[in-house]
Amino acid sequence: MTTTVAVLGAGSWGTALAMQLARNGHAVRLWARDESQADTMQRQRVNQSYLPEFSLAENIEISADLNTVMAEIDRVLVVTPSHAFSDMVTRIRSRLDADIGLAWACKGFEPGSGRLLHEVATDILGPDIPLALISGPSFAKEVAAGLPTAVTAAASDPEFGEAWAGLLHGSGFRAYYTADLVGAELGGAIKNVMAVACGIADGLELGANTRAALITRGLAETMRLGRAMEADPRTLTGLAGIGDLVLTCTGDLSRNRRLGIALGQGKSVEDAVAEIGQVVEGIKTARETMRLAERMSVDMPISEQVHGILFKDWDARKGVRVLMERELKRETE
Repeated sequence: MTTTVAVLGAGSWGTALAMQLARNGHAVRLWARDESQADTMQRQRVNQSYLPEFSLAENIEISADLNTVMAEIDRVLVVTPSHAFSDMVTRIRSRLDADIGLAWACKGFEPGSGRLLHEVATDILGPDIPLALISGPSFAKEVAAGLPTAVTAAASDPEFGEAWAGLLHGSGFRAYYTADLVGAELGGAIKNVMAVACGIADGLELGANTRAALITRGLAETMRLGRAMEADPRTLTGLAGIGDLVLTCTGDLSRNRRLGIALGQGKSVEDAVAEIGQVVEGIKTARETMRLAERMSVDMPISEQVHGILFKDWDARKGVRVLMERELKRETE
């Protein structure tokens, strides 16, 4: 049975997910914010800005008219940057009901509050709209290429999560489902901060030992916060946790790691972001992670150093030294 899915956001990740849904035979409507971009993509059948190597299937329609994209759909997937999530959900709320629900593939927190995105969505939509997050180790370029990938659909309603996993599953793309939205959201967001940290270490040429230590202790930080927020620890040792963490901290396609490398090499945040040319979620996420950590009284020293380097002009090399010179303690709590 063909499902009509609206994918809102025509960046690299939104386009790649639209391609995956199209491979599975679904009718996809891809919304682009810029009208000229939408017209060009519809005409040329390619996203020249983000994924120029890959053709768009005929069952993907591209438009900048949100009303057209949202008309008579079965499902909707929001793939905007996390800071635009609230605005997008507000714009489409009149089109949503309990059957359509709301899914997103944004990884971050609400700017200014540190709230998880499912909290934001519930405030806007009320408690009756089922919610789901698509998360896991997944570079857009590799999904677009059809390379084997595995993700998790975390949902407030297990049946809704299973339904989304079913829409995505197939053609070399494996999807699992879980009821732990909190764990999946924390894992997907905080890994961007840890990727900046690993990139800084790589930019400073501190070696593979340092990178491995940062990944491992970064997971420990995430799990401490997860425990305080009643996340399932198994989520943070799964695809949406350690899987996404390892990929983003080690992969050359990671924007957050590339930002960190540039910072470690002495470049400014502004120059690094300009070179990357896309949204780098880890910048805003670092601020909101510290907001969450303070609210929950959780010690997150790696996140604190990244936040200081990004926003307080702290020295990157000194930051690594501060982490390595912390007091002696047990590894496990």
